[in-house]
Amino acid sequence: MFSSLSQRFEGVFSRLRSRGKLSDKDIEETSREVRRALLEADVNFRVAKQFVARIEERVAGEEVIKSFTPAQQIVKIVNEELTGLLGGTAVPFELKEPLSAVMVVGLQGSGKTTFCAKLANFVRKKGRNPLLVGLDVYRPAAMDQLDILGRQINVPVSRGGSGESDVAGLFDRARAEARAKMCDTMILDTAGRLHIDEEMMAELEMLKSLAKPEETLLVLDSMTGQEAVNVAQTFKQRLDYTGVVLTKLDGDARGGAALSVTAVTGARIRFASVGEKLVDLELFHPDRMAGRILGMGDMLSLIEKAQETMDAEKAEELEKRLRDQAFTLNDFLGELRRVKKMGPLDDLLKMIPGVSKAMSKGLSVDPKDLDRVEAIINSMTSDERVRPQIIDGSRRKRIARGSGTSVQDVNQLLKQFQEMKRMMRQMGKMQKKLKMPFSLN
Repeated sequence: MFSSLSQRFEGVFSRLRSRGKLSDKDIEETSREVRRALLEADVNFRVAKQFVARIEERVAGEEVIKSFTPAQQIVKIVNEELTGLLGGTAVPFELKEPLSAVMVVGLQGSGKTTFCAKLANFVRKKGRNPLLVGLDVYRPAAMDQLDILGRQINVPVSRGGSGESDVAGLFDRARAEARAKMCDTMILDTAGRLHIDEEMMAELEMLKSLAKPEETLLVLDSMTGQEAVNVAQTFKQRLDYTGVVLTKLDGDARGGAALSVTAVTGARIRFASVGEKLVDLELFHPDRMAGRILGMGDMLSLIEKAQETMDAEKAEELEKRLRDQAFTLNDFLGELRRVKKMGPLDDLLKMIPGVSKAMSKGLSVDPKDLDRVEAIINSMTSDERVRPQIIDGSRRKRIARGSGTSVQDVNQLLKQFQEMKRMMRQMGKMQKKLKMPFSLN
């Protein structure tokens, strides 16, 4: 989402790197470029103005002007201010009630129902036992969608039948069902509209009074820009929600909603939905998001994604195979599939410091390359995967035909695999000499 803004900031900072010291003119020009970058990203005008004013005040200090590395100082200041603009620190999502209700609200089309399923998956990993509750009596497709999503993640769904319109009655029935099934978390998918209206807000206020939710989350579509901020303001006046969820952050919108909503409403962003899969949900960390925007990476999120897709036992087993040099193409295929589960490769690479800058200059990763590698390995026999050295010319032709690739593609994969094993062997020898523990973490 923030690729355009990241490129603009990188352009500003690259011009400063050639400066030994900063003049008043340099500061003025930098402020103007930062303000323009924010406005082009659809950030609220007042928010952008206040943001730049704070940067100017700090940059004009003696510490920066006399510094031998003004670009680094300014990046540090912008990073700190950007983190503050996004909320400062992450707010943990911890439910404490024996039977907690989480009320999810928002306009139709914002991704509300999908987020409910993602949240159910999220809290279940934290040890909770969720129940999805369909309360959108105006759009039958919403309950059908909730049913489908619930089956995908194996979470029970409580919903009304055709023609049922008593939201209070549906909630009471769902609460009884939650107790009967020993569920401790009710996630309420409420009705939305294409626009805010009095009937919808009155119903949400009634439901909140009845359910007494521990958390009330407003789902905003990041693609709608400043309109999302306007929606957040109106909901805040009537419903006083506890947090904001930004969906479709993997899209190509300019990012103004994410950068404006906390400053305009005072509400904290709690979650970021970063993909279409039901595992693509992250707690929102302002400092990490600021780092991504400024091209500084986000290694903590990358490590967390890796830990989610591999348990400690599997990691230990893989470590032993690497140490014993028993790593095969089967292992390679398993690791490839695990990486694909972590999300789009471009997004993962952007979390590595310095890589996002290279990608903005034209370096990109085609997800089809991973599919091609997987197809090649799948076309091999079990013996070939364990002993790739037996793959001669005729076998390479057969594998290429079976995978819909070329012999050159097969050759390249085998060469890369051997090179990777060689590097791992060298790392193992080096660690033995230094008496260092071998670790994948």
